[in-house]
Amino acid sequence: MNFENILVNIDEKIALITINRPSKLNALNKSTIEELHQAFKSLDADKDIRVIIITGSGEKAFVAGADISEFSGFSVEEGKKLASEGQKILFDFIENLSTPVIAAINGFALGGGLELAMACHFRLASDNARMGLPEVSLGLIPGYGGTQRLPRLIGKGRAMEMIMTGGMIGTEEALAYGLINYMVALEQLIEHCKKIARKIIENSPVAIAAAIKTINAGFDNTGFTEEIDTFGECFGTYDFKEGTSAFLEKRKADFS
Repeated sequence: MNFENILVNIDEKIALITINRPSKLNALNKSTIEELHQAFKSLDADKDIRVIIITGSGEKAFVAGADISEFSGFSVEEGKKLASEGQKILFDFIENLSTPVIAAINGFALGGGLELAMACHFRLASDNARMGLPEVSLGLIPGYGGTQRLPRLIGKGRAMEMIMTGGMIGTEEALAYGLINYMVALEQLIEHCKKIARKIIENSPVAIAAAIKTINAGFDNTGFTEEIDTFGECFGTYDFKEGTSAFLEKRKADFS
């Protein structure tokens, strides 16, 4: 598989996807989301692939967020479409994949990056990682499942605080919250993921796929529709225009 923005390496039934946009801190743009969809779809169809690991290139970022320059001028309807299509082709797609997906968070996982990690079946992080959902600083809410998956993983109160402050937490806090399963040194991150993957591979792929489907069935997904609608409505506000302009101009937003 040849892609412009991602790398795919296969070794002993384990596929490693690396988002390869280091100059952009691996930010998610439209073409990267589409490439990830194609890679996951292809790997899931390959019965020789039993586990997929996803990480970011370099040592600074897993994914530092969405590419804000792509949507700073969007209308309400364009904003809703952005969230809806992204969920369909990537975030929901990963969550419901029959092949287990492990996120190897190797640095910043912010906004869409943390939402991508949360869509995976579980997460490991390097000890230098930082995680957060800073969308409110742009006049937005998380639009790729963050308002739904974060409370499920860490509880409503902590999720409310993280989303409303837009702040970041370190790996130790993420581990204590239950956002990640393990904290490891950066140089050991991928190997630790592969160690867990090898344990998964020893078990029935049919049973694992059934377990993923059944566990996911235990959660009510109606909140995702509300998130998509509300995310889109934010695009019609002054705060969105001010927040995104401030970000792109590298200044502090004025929401007063």
